[in-house]
Parts: sequence; structure tokens; C-alpha cells
Amino acid sequence: MKTYNYSNLSKTDIAKLVQRNVDPANEIRAVVEDVLANVQQHGDSALYDYAFKFDKVTLSKLYLDKAELEEIASAVLPEQKLALEIAYNNIYGFHQTQLKTEDKVETMPGVTCWREIRPVEKVGLYIPGGTAVLPSTFLMLGIPAIIAGCHEIVVCSPPQKNGKVNAFVAYVALLLGVDRIFLAGGAQAIAAMAYGTETITKVDKIFGPGNQFVTRAKTIIQSTTTTAIDMPAGPSEVLVIADETATPEYIAADLLAQSEHGIDSQAILVTTSAKIVEETLKEIEKQTAVLPRAEIVKQALANSYIVVTKTLGEAMDFSNQYAPEHLILATESWKLLTAGIINAGSVFLGNLTPESAGDYASGTNHTLPTSSYARAYSGVSVDSFVKKITFQHITPEGIKNIGPSVEILAELEGLHAHKNAVSIRIKN
Repeated sequence: MKTYNYSNLSKTDIAKLVQRNVDPANEIRAVVEDVLANVQQHGDSALYDYAFKFDKVTLSKLYLDKAELEEIASAVLPEQKLALEIAYNNIYGFHQTQLKTEDKVETMPGVTCWREIRPVEKVGLYIPGGTAVLPSTFLMLGIPAIIAGCHEIVVCSPPQKNGKVNAFVAYVALLLGVDRIFLAGGAQAIAAMAYGTETITKVDKIFGPGNQFVTRAKTIIQSTTTTAIDMPAGPSEVLVIADETATPEYIAADLLAQSEHGIDSQAILVTTSAKIVEETLKEIEKQTAVLPRAEIVKQALANSYIVVTKTLGEAMDFSNQYAPEHLILATESWKLLTAGIINAGSVFLGNLTPESAGDYASGTNHTLPTSSYARAYSGVSVDSFVKKITFQHITPEGIKNIGPSVEILAELEGLHAHKNAVSIRIKN
């Protein structure tokens, strides 16, 4: 990991450092656009072809039904079921509090306004399954969808080499009451849910993280179809802010945890201590040596770096410019820093709060904005699966009170039919 001194970095240098997952030659976009067009035109046939081309499997059908999921899930051990159930309960408990009824507001006598919640009717959940299968993502997306009351939940996940899904994904489907999983991954799965095929229903909104191809597909379909997306949630990333009170062993473990997601993941350390840098690098080398996914980790770390600052204030300033998906405050002084956090997807406070806890079982959602999108997006929540519709009701007293103001405003904008819609009611 290359080390930079914050004091020596210009604004241009920082802008280059915080930029990631770019596609300057539009190579990824070109591939994705071809996939989208092919699925839109050929439907299921294209999905079978892509399963053979990308997943190296010949499918006889594009989905697994409930009976098949039950058979696959039977391989899950009791202690594994318990861990998944604990995660389910914690995630459900945290998200359940987000479904709130809002009060009606009388903005002036006789004029009452309010909002009511309605679920997004048809949602598509993308569960990654490339170099790592993520049943945790299934929980993170399925639980808020259920709490929101979505009428139809379409789930897509890449087929494994045996033409099925991972046993843990199958067990989560049973926990969630999902009785069908479609065997499609990558940009082609996003296309199938956006356009619909002979087998897969077109949805109103697509959720879920993925690689750069999945993320690009989501951003394209959002601007070219009537299907919305949760956010651009691409390759994973973490930024750790640490001072001399941090534990290098923990920092290294956190950086490596993020790096093993994929070769395009990024792990950043921002610290006020040169000693922490030295000891953390030693720990990274030591811990990497025993990791099964060491080769993936090494490639991700080659794309990662360290920034040394004079103060924690400078560290936070860099973090806000980076806008990380995951932010870890590895310092005993974390309470002094939280107010300064402007841009972050999810924050982990103190030396005993690993990002892994949020990834799996603390209760918060791990589907978060990446690539600086934390500047404008929040992570997935129940709010992501609902619409809030405004209502208003005006009484005879209300139309007399508000009418004159509306008449004047409509007239000054030159919209006389707008004015008349009020005037005719006042007159009567």
C-alpha cells in the first residue's frame, strides 16, 4: 500500500486519490449496453446463453422453486441456521422501527396536509454470487421489502457450477418466505428485471450491490427505462481513521476484510501516527499469508493506500472528500469526531466495532452507496421500498383562507385557469 502525506497533497492530488471505479474508455459501458440490448430483444434465450458464457453452466430452466430450495437448504448445519436466524432477527428489529405513520398537519384553519406510505409494488433483489456468495445481502434486501409490504419480490442470483444456488441463500429464501429464485447474474440479471422476460417479471425498482458491470447496468436502466434503482452500489470499500490509541492488529483485519470482497475493492487507512502505519503494514503481511482469498486481497491492496495527517480533523476532512461506503473510527476519541462526519454510508465507532458486524448481524443495512455516492445517497432502508404520497383536504373555511393567496400567485405567474379553479369555488 502506497503512503501519502496529507500536507503534501494538492486539491488536484486529492481529487485523483478519491476517484475510483472509473471507466474512461467506456469499455464497461459498451459491454453492458450490448448485454442490456440482447436481453431486451431475446429474453430468456439470452439469459441461458449468458449463463453458459459467464457462469460456465448449462441451465435446463431459469429458476429454482420452493421444493428445490428446501432440498438445497437441508445441507445447512444447525449452528449455521442459528447464526442466520440471529442476523434475521437483528436486521428485522432495526428496520421495523423505520415504518412510521406521520401526523396530519393543519397548515392553516381548514387546510390539512399529510403523507401516507405505500409499498413499491414489484421489487427486484440482486444477490451477488461471483467470487463470494452473499446470503447476508439477501437478508439485507428481503427483510425491508417484507416490512414495507411489497406485493411481489423477484430475486435473481448467479447459478453456481452445479446449476443451483448456495445452500445458505436457499435457507434465507425460506426464512423470508421467498419461494422462487431466478438463476441469472451480472448485467443480464439487471436487464431481465428491468425489461422483463418470458420467465422473469418486470419490476418497478431494482436493489442490490454488484461489480462494476452490475452497477453500470443499474445506472443505465434507471435513465432509459421506467425501472428505478436503490443507488449505485458497486465494488466495496472501507476507510479507517486511526490515531495512536488504535490497535494495528484490528486495523489490518478491517482493511483485509474489505479487500477480500474482490480485486476492485478498496481499503484506505488515514492516520495521525507513523508508528500505526508501520505496525499495521506488518500485520497486513502477517494476516494476508493465512487467508484463503489472499490473491484477491493482494490485488485489492495494490489499489489501496495510506494517508498520514497531522490531526484527526485533517483525517476527517479527507474522509469527507472520499465519502466512503464504510467508515471506521479506530480511536478512543470517536465521540469527538462524529459531528464532523458529512459523507459516509455506514459508520463504525471505536476499536471494538468491526465493519464485519454491520455486514452480517448488528442490524444495520450493508447495502450502501460506493464510489463517493455517499455524498448524495443513503444506504438501503425500509424507506427505499416505499413511496410517500401526499394528501390534502380543504374545508369551506379553508378555501376562503387560502384562496386569495392562490389567486394572486396564479395571476402573477400568468396561469389564469389555475386562478379560476380557486375563484369558482370561493364564489360558490
